[in-house]
Amino acid sequence: MRKAYRILYQGGTGEITEKKSRFIANLKPVEREEEALAFIEETRKRYWDARHNCYAWIIGRGGEEKRLSDDGEPGQTAGKPMMDVLEGEKLVNLCAVVTRYFGGTLLGTGGLVRAYSKAVQEGLKACTPMTVEPAVKLSVLTDYNGIGKIQYLLGQREIATLGIEYTDRVELTALVPDEALDHLRADLTEATSGRAVLLVTGEVYYGIFNKDVILFP
Repeated sequence: MRKAYRILYQGGTGEITEKKSRFIANLKPVEREEEALAFIEETRKRYWDARHNCYAWIIGRGGEEKRLSDDGEPGQTAGKPMMDVLEGEKLVNLCAVVTRYFGGTLLGTGGLVRAYSKAVQEGLKACTPMTVEPAVKLSVLTDYNGIGKIQYLLGQREIATLGIEYTDRVELTALVPDEALDHLRADLTEATSGRAVLLVTGEVYYGIFNKDVILFP
């Protein structure tokens, strides 16, 4: 069974200061290890004079691949708290890098854990998260008398229309969440007295950004 998952549609940057140490969090959507490694290297080059560039990434719709690094900080004080924040937000397909400029005062293990966690949380405030849900493309073929009922029904159920073609008949393509498919089939069949032809033409994932439908393979 396909499941919904959460991603960053847009990454972002946030910064905190703890006892004069600067912690700069950069987060970016990634879908492959190569993308995460490239982002980490890009960040290291940007902050070439920083003492630490710690990171955590989660890749895969189910979070199958995870990696983290303390990059010279005491063990479990940087990468692990960063990962805990990402997992707590149930986010996948993203990489977080926190750059630290040492301010001259030691923070201790507890202070470092709090600082790295807080930095990622601050970075997430500048990001745009998105819930990505499974759906099907449903082709609905009907006559001109039936299209009004179909569009009304889809509108009531907030089902997005991806396209519509007018020839001797009308063919409408709708984006239907997986869990709504069976009920919608029954309702469309009833509304058109069985005259509409319904055909699933593909499976996708989708999210909504500024009321626009964003499709994912």
